[in-house]
Amino acid sequence: MTHKRIRPFNTKETYPEQKLDNDLCQAVVARGTMVFLRGQVAQDLDSRQSLHVGDAARQTAKAMANIKMLLEESGSEMGHICRIVVYLTDIRYREAVYQEMGKWLKGVFPCSTGLVVPALARPEWVVEIEVTAVIPD
Repeated sequence: MTHKRIRPFNTKETYPEQKLDNDLCQAVVARGTMVFLRGQVAQDLDSRQSLHVGDAARQTAKAMANIKMLLEESGSEMGHICRIVVYLTDIRYREAVYQEMGKWLKGVFPCSTGLVVPALARPEWVVEIEVTAVIPD
């Protein structure tokens, strides 16, 4: 692991009633250059077209692909992620979103916060993911 992860855990144990498999932790001690990403949604960043309307899992996959691409363009990588904030428009999307997100963050163990909000910037978006990463010294 790139940074010191405090009390890592997997959501399989924390939320046994849900079919989740996310590597998270309670805190991250990081030193280096910070990278703040704007909240990412299921949007093609070149055409600005919204993608996968009505499909929370596919919207999450696109948001995570955007995150990976933007981190790499910033000289960073997925393993540098320290904090992630997930915004959902409906709590019923949580399991599908976290299942997909967990595939992208396996072994990373970021701190994570999830919120349910009334709406995002466009009505077709159901999930938005915000990331903070730190490129190590």
